Amino acid sequence: MRAPEGRRRTPGTFAVDECRDCAHAFQNPRPTADGLLLRHHQHPGADDGRTDPDGRRRRGHHRGAARALLPYAEPESWLDVGTGHGHFPQAARAIHPYTSFDGLDPTRRIERAWEAGRVEEAYQGLLTDPEITARLRARYDVVSMFHHLEHTADPRDELRAAHTVLRPGGHLLLEVPHPARPFGTLPLGDRRYWRPRDRPRPLHLMPPRNLLTELRSLGYEILTTRHCTPLPPRAHRILARRTT
Repeated sequence: MRAPEGRRRTPGTFAVDECRDCAHAFQNPRPTADGLLLRHHQHPGADDGRTDPDGRRRRGHHRGAARALLPYAEPESWLDVGTGHGHFPQAARAIHPYTSFDGLDPTRRIERAWEAGRVEEAYQGLLTDPEITARLRARYDVVSMFHHLEHTADPRDELRAAHTVLRPGGHLLLEVPHPARPFGTLPLGDRRYWRPRDRPRPLHLMPPRNLLTELRSLGYEILTTRHCTPLPPRAHRILARRTT
C-alpha cells in the first residue's frame, strides 16, 4: 500500500509492504534511529493514570498478563520494556508483591513513572542500545513487552536484546497485535487512501507463526500462546523461556 501521510497533510507518503512468502507486513523504508525516537515523542500514549478513562480495564488486563507467570516462576526481578508511565508494573505488583519491577522507555515518561513510584529503577533509551544491553546483561528473571515489538525498527534485534538481559531460564512475556487487524484499520476498498490523521503507528505486523519460529531460533522455549482481550482487542500473548 502507498498513501499520503494522512489528514495532517504532512509532506511525503508512507508505504506498507508484505512478504509474499511469510506474510510479514512492514512499513518500508523503516525509520532511522532518530526518526523512531521522534515517533515515540509524537505519540506519548496513555496519560499518567490520573485521568485515564480506561484505567480500570487497563489494570485488569495488566494483572491478567502478570498472572501468566504464576505457574512457572516467582520472579525476583522484572523489566518492562516500553513501559511508558509504568501502568503495567504498578498493576502487576498486586500479583507479584515481592518482585522488583524496573522500566525502560525511550521517552521522559519513564522519569514520571519513577517519580510516582511505579518502577524501582528507570532507564531511558532503547533496549537495543549496546550500553543499555551491556549494563543489564543477565539481570532479569522476566522481560515484558506489551505492544512494543511492532513499533521497533527491527523486532529480531529487540528479541536478541531481551535474550541478553534475561538470566538463563528467564521468561519473556509478549503481546502483539492480531494479524487480522493490520496497522489498525487499513482501507478495505481503495488502498490509495489513508483516512486517519497520521501514518499507521506499527512498523511491523508479524504473523504468530513467524514470531514463534524466530523465538525458537533465538533460544527460547514457547510455553503458552493465547488470544487476549479486551485491551487491546485481537492481540496475541506469548510466554517463552530462555533455554540457551
